[in-house]
Amino acid sequence: MSQINRIDGGLIDRSKKLTFTFNGQSLEGYEGDTLASALLANGHKMVGRSFKYHRPRGIFSAGSEEPNALVQLRTGAHQEPNTRATVTELFHGLEATSQNHRGSLKYDLMAVNDLFSSFLSAGFYYKTFMWPKAFWEKFYEPVIRAAAGLGRLSGEDDPDIYDKGFLHCDVLVVGAGAAGLSAALSAGRAGARVILMDEDFCMGGRLNVETLSVDDQNGSEWAAQALAELAAMDNVRLMTRTTAYGAYDHGIVGALERVTDHLISSNNKPRQILWRVYTKRTILCAGATERPIAFGNNDRPGVMLAGAVRAYVNRWGTLPGKRVAVFTNNDDGWRTATDLASKGVEITAVIDSREGQPPADVSKGAAVVMGGRIVDTSGRHGIRSITLSNGQKIPADCLAVSGGWSPNVQLTCHQRGRPTWREDIAAFVPGGELPQGMSVAGAASGNLSLSSVLLDGHDVGNSLARDLGFTPSKAKASSSEEETTGISAFWHVKESKARAWLDLQNDVTVKDVKLSHQEGFRSVEHLKRYTTLGMATDQGKTANIPALAVMAECTGKSLPETGTTIFRPPYTPVAIGALAGRARGKDFRPSRLSPSHKWAEEQGAVFVEAGMWYRAQWFPRTGETHWRQSVDREVTQTRASVGVCDVTTLGKIDVQGRDAAEFLNKVYANAFAKLPVGKVRYGIMLREDGIMMDDGTSARFTENHFVMTTTTANAVSVFRHMEFCRQCLCPEMDVHLISSTEQYAQYAVAGPNARKLLQKIVDSDHDISNEAFPFMACGAITVCGGVPARLFRISFSGELAYEIAVPTRYGDALVRTLMAAGEEFDVTPYGTEALGVMRIEKGHAAGNELNGQTTAQDLGMGRMVSKKKDSIGNTLSEREGLNRADGLSLVGFRPVNRNEELKAGSHFIAKGNKADMAHDEGWMSSVAYSPNLGHSIGLGFIKRGSERLGEVVVATDPLRGGEMDVEIVSAHFIDPEGERLRA
Repeated sequence: MSQINRIDGGLIDRSKKLTFTFNGQSLEGYEGDTLASALLANGHKMVGRSFKYHRPRGIFSAGSEEPNALVQLRTGAHQEPNTRATVTELFHGLEATSQNHRGSLKYDLMAVNDLFSSFLSAGFYYKTFMWPKAFWEKFYEPVIRAAAGLGRLSGEDDPDIYDKGFLHCDVLVVGAGAAGLSAALSAGRAGARVILMDEDFCMGGRLNVETLSVDDQNGSEWAAQALAELAAMDNVRLMTRTTAYGAYDHGIVGALERVTDHLISSNNKPRQILWRVYTKRTILCAGATERPIAFGNNDRPGVMLAGAVRAYVNRWGTLPGKRVAVFTNNDDGWRTATDLASKGVEITAVIDSREGQPPADVSKGAAVVMGGRIVDTSGRHGIRSITLSNGQKIPADCLAVSGGWSPNVQLTCHQRGRPTWREDIAAFVPGGELPQGMSVAGAASGNLSLSSVLLDGHDVGNSLARDLGFTPSKAKASSSEEETTGISAFWHVKESKARAWLDLQNDVTVKDVKLSHQEGFRSVEHLKRYTTLGMATDQGKTANIPALAVMAECTGKSLPETGTTIFRPPYTPVAIGALAGRARGKDFRPSRLSPSHKWAEEQGAVFVEAGMWYRAQWFPRTGETHWRQSVDREVTQTRASVGVCDVTTLGKIDVQGRDAAEFLNKVYANAFAKLPVGKVRYGIMLREDGIMMDDGTSARFTENHFVMTTTTANAVSVFRHMEFCRQCLCPEMDVHLISSTEQYAQYAVAGPNARKLLQKIVDSDHDISNEAFPFMACGAITVCGGVPARLFRISFSGELAYEIAVPTRYGDALVRTLMAAGEEFDVTPYGTEALGVMRIEKGHAAGNELNGQTTAQDLGMGRMVSKKKDSIGNTLSEREGLNRADGLSLVGFRPVNRNEELKAGSHFIAKGNKADMAHDEGWMSSVAYSPNLGHSIGLGFIKRGSERLGEVVVATDPLRGGEMDVEIVSAHFIDPEGERLRA
């Protein structure tokens, strides 16, 4: 019979019945249920197995602190493992299965591990798998990997959509319980922009699970009324199903919103959204988490937190058991007993570790034991009875345990804030060093009574609104009945002979903590790693404090002296898909298209990915059947007449300020301080260790204005490097940088007819003759009747060449205009392959040569490193090892047999020597077929290369096979004197 454990009441909608499956069995629940509450309603107590010993595990809590009830949701590619049933919102058609067992859930073959528990204690893996050494790879590791893990991924691509977003507010309130609602009302009424977020799908926090009243009405009704008021405010945003998972620098808070997790289909909407929240102030109202007490066999299904038991009864109308016992060390545990008794639930016993009089009356027939202890339980797949220290056995199919409440301080520690101990509540509370702009209110700050929580939230909300310049509302804080919160710290039952469990997911016991102490792992950080305590999906939310208390007992220190681990993001697990957002597949990085992309597509261009850019590789013509035919034509035609290439992707950095010239003098190895206005200079940039970082040009348009170009690949790294130099190394300099790569479309116009072509589009009042605009000149011009442009006379191909730049919006029009104007010269577009061929023919270094291990000396540019000034990398470039007489030199290579094809990556060996590392003399960095020379050519590095021109060496390629004789020649295969580019 379905829902055998339902009782009246709760906040579920019984008019909307939902059908779901668990391990293939069809079950029913209601709208407003969680998967956990629906499973309990249907009589399912055991829902999984523990990690190490595969012991039966049941539902333990009612929130995100759940260590036990981890299930697998959905099927196929949508399969999601390790999901907490306690926060999974029930929906019609939900498919859930248990995990971490071989065979059925009830009869798990891996439960045999429990029989060998004495050999699998804490730290056993550090000792057991050391010998014999050869067993690790062949036996130990495969077996461990096969057994490790909880749930299983489908192995298929995740079909769901994830997104990212940004939010801004004056006040962010994290947690929509009594304190959060009170704080949001105060700040919202004052006029502040407020975001109120809560991980639950029903805001109200513990107001929804308690029977206490606020302002003379039921707590859940007051919460609904407060939410209605907030929803009506234009300056307030309510975000359910949203977890604030991290507090970061500058007051930024990371949050995960589960947008469609509660639906059977996302309908092409994002499943989850990762929000970056920029807020002036944050109020942490995350509440508190109840702790268990450790005693013998306290891990059986049916042993639950007391607050969770009454939550299932009061909010979801679900009985976790028919006969309930309570074990507590505080007054809150008695509230569970009285709430359940008022619902007609049989209370078999209330055991309080404290001496004295009972703080409340419970139903008749219940055994009340003050100063009592539970030492053991019975029932393999679900608790059946408890055994007290006096030997008395009491029947119970549910045991509600309360060891006190720990404020949820995690977000206050994300920037190394350390919590402090409060003896009156036996818990750690937020310390003095909070993240920027953060305040804490309510139970999260250690106020555990409802009346103090409401007042605290109200006061903090008003105080922050006033700090931000708003006028607080005169409305008074809501009030509630007083409640007792007395507690006497009690962590574990020492009389228990059976194993007492602390971390239920990782199977860490009291004995394990004692063993850690015995073996010298006594620091809280060492304890965590030696025992795996708190390293599970719940991050020790229920286990850490009791375990630390046991360690404190072992060391003879107090809990404050023992301390606690530092919490770090995320507060609850965040899917990798959410962190990635839409950045997957081809969207892993955003694709960037040059201004001529559409025009190039029309020409049938073949594109290549260059970083994030798509660049035209070559432009095939009718009748060309091989890519090299297209490339050879483009090279030949450009050198014979004129070609146009889109070079927009080159990094462009605008440098301005009174100290701009001096700044460039600092970041470039060669001199720039006295570069005349209207001139361009080629520059080399060194890393701090003296290695070549990048090369490029800088053009001086005015005294205080330069435009720098970088290689496409290094555009971002160079800009980042220059920003570091500006902010950290030269903060006194008046200089400003901005990346202008996307602001200008830029085209290289190269070849003997380049000037003639440009003269057709450059406005007549600008003289670009050789005399007026010589090689390495630059200037602001206009084209096509007044369109602003920049012209640079620089050459990467070795021909007479220019680069012309216009604002990006004119980029497409400019390339069409250039091609139309060049028809009479038989103009050709050329792509990156032809560009590469021409730069190798000319001997220009590029990315293959600037590989992060070469120096200016290696590249033949040693003289460019000025010794008359200081610059970054200058000093370390003088290291002896970088200036050896037999150092590498960049030179050219050509095969002795002109019909052979050079291979990039080949290594050079002197003739007669053995091809091994001991005789390695260098490598081939770039190769190309030169249509002008009619054979393969290459650039590469070889020892004393500049002294060995004409020598024949062997280029060997042991990886791909083959070797050939090559001749060392000048790197300048075409126009070595530079006559063409100065024409």
